Amino acid sequence: MFITGDLPIVAEKQLKKAGFTVKINRNQKQLTKAELISGAKNADAVISLLSNKIDMEVIDCLSKCRVIANYAVGYNNIDLEYARKKNIIVTNTPDVLTDATADIAMGLILAVTRRFYESEKLVRDKKFVGWQPKLLLGSSLQNKTLGIIGAGRIGYATALRAKAFGMKIIYFSRSRNEDFDEKLNAKKVSLPKLMNAADVISLHLPLNERTKNIVNSKMLDLMKSSSVLINTARGEVLNEIHLIKLLKKKKIFGAGFDVYQNEPEINHELLKLENVYLLPHIGSATIEARNQMAEIAAQNVINVLNGKKPITPV
Repeated sequence: MFITGDLPIVAEKQLKKAGFTVKINRNQKQLTKAELISGAKNADAVISLLSNKIDMEVIDCLSKCRVIANYAVGYNNIDLEYARKKNIIVTNTPDVLTDATADIAMGLILAVTRRFYESEKLVRDKKFVGWQPKLLLGSSLQNKTLGIIGAGRIGYATALRAKAFGMKIIYFSRSRNEDFDEKLNAKKVSLPKLMNAADVISLHLPLNERTKNIVNSKMLDLMKSSSVLINTARGEVLNEIHLIKLLKKKKIFGAGFDVYQNEPEINHELLKLENVYLLPHIGSATIEARNQMAEIAAQNVINVLNGKKPITPV
């Protein structure tokens, strides 16, 4: 079997203990399509990273592959329908990264509203001369409204954290979420209403044809001038270029990103803005979450290759 990236060692140990020969790409650089095909073409199973685009061309070269275990909760990097046509099972790693990603979302909310970057830079640049009444005033979260776009596990976990800070919750989702309604006293609203009413907007949508660019220029223009937008979902669900225009003109207060439209490339205009916080896609980057993700991916492979059902099929 072929692992496309250098995962936590628990995956390799688990697979070898089960009797499998494991080939691993231990380079930190992104695999080209040719390198991906070369490594995976004779493998019975592939553990893939979110950064590996497994399209029709790649799948056609996987003549022996029975399972693609994606090392992520998302799977927009895989042509799922074509994999099914080729009788290849696709799995993911849900649940275990929920809290880690929600922590990052909440951290970005705090960083943007309380201007952490500007404050820390002031100290590092040795420009702090003492307490001042108007120094780097931010925005309180108490009694403000958080709008969650995508009411799944991570969206709920983020809302739960925000509730502890005294925030009111509204959400947009295809269907009503009883946990939001009953446990958080949240209200389901339309997307335009959420964009207009929320003080903080946090994106938690999976990327698919329905959600691509769902937060478009028209939706972004509905935001209040004091509002904040956080994206820990996928870069493509958002019109990043239009958001940058709003940030440059200070039409909104600020934004926080853990994902980007052309990742790993980052729009150079974002790098110039002080009201923007940029993280390198570390939503699930805790030792605990990454280890559990590796264990789940490996177990999915073991199950399928032993004729059993995977534990987390897509």
